[in-house]
Amino acid sequence: MSQSRQINVSKNDVPKLAIIALAIVFAVGLFVVAFDQGHIFSVVLGESAYENMYLHELTHDMRHAAGFPCH
Repeated sequence: MSQSRQINVSKNDVPKLAIIALAIVFAVGLFVVAFDQGHIFSVVLGESAYENMYLHELTHDMRHAAGFPCH
């Protein structure tokens, strides 16, 4: 008589690449909301980006809701 064995392999682990990608998205998002004062657009716009602070203005209310002072 032949016997058959069933092997169950559980793959519930989160891929490390997904964790790294989410960490990068989180870090960039935190920088944009909390610390960007024209730094991102200064590469393209030069010194005028520090005066206009486009991302700061777009995320202004979110900054206050998160507890970051900005003025």
